[in-house]
Amino acid sequence: MSSSPKTAIPTPKVPRPALRNRPLATVADADGNRRADLIRVSARLFREKGFDGTTIRDIADAVGMRSGSPFYHFKSKQEILASVMEEGLVAGLDATERIMASELPPREKFRVLVRSHLETVLAEGHDFIPVLLYEWRSLSPDLQAHIIDLKDRYDRLWQQILSQLKHVNLIRNDGAVVRLLLLGAINYSAQWYKPGKGLSIDQLADQTVEFFLSD
Repeated sequence: MSSSPKTAIPTPKVPRPALRNRPLATVADADGNRRADLIRVSARLFREKGFDGTTIRDIADAVGMRSGSPFYHFKSKQEILASVMEEGLVAGLDATERIMASELPPREKFRVLVRSHLETVLAEGHDFIPVLLYEWRSLSPDLQAHIIDLKDRYDRLWQQILSQLKHVNLIRNDGAVVRLLLLGAINYSAQWYKPGKGLSIDQLADQTVEFFLSD
């Protein structure tokens, strides 16, 4: 998932490990899953207080656990952070893959993709991607590599829709810079968008499409 130049995600200078057999993200699991509770609460706290400003005791208190209990589910606070980031990427990937597999024409497919991405970034309780954008450098290189694998899959799907739009003359350029500018602009909306005040997510999606596409 791309970001603006200010928050660009660097490629770590280490070999990328294979993806883990068991995904870190589990928020979509059944209700009552304590690991999922920890990921969800940690996302909110990391967004509000920052990674460095959030302690394991803060996380444990927020879910009604003893201070050491989160380590039953995670090896470290960094792994909790990676799980938060992965949760946002997995949710975005799942929705994006379904939309790209649809038979919608390119313009409508683009609109649905923009709407879906805005939902992932802006909907109430969706703190995962903002944490990814602003706490990226807090991850160790091996955990960065795991997240980059997911991010690259997401970016390739967006590159595909840009190529489709260029093919039908709805954009003049489908280069990587266009993708970075588009997703960077959407991602930055997390800094100023206020749910229930001003534009709805649907209206914001419509205006984004009008801005980026030709008639």
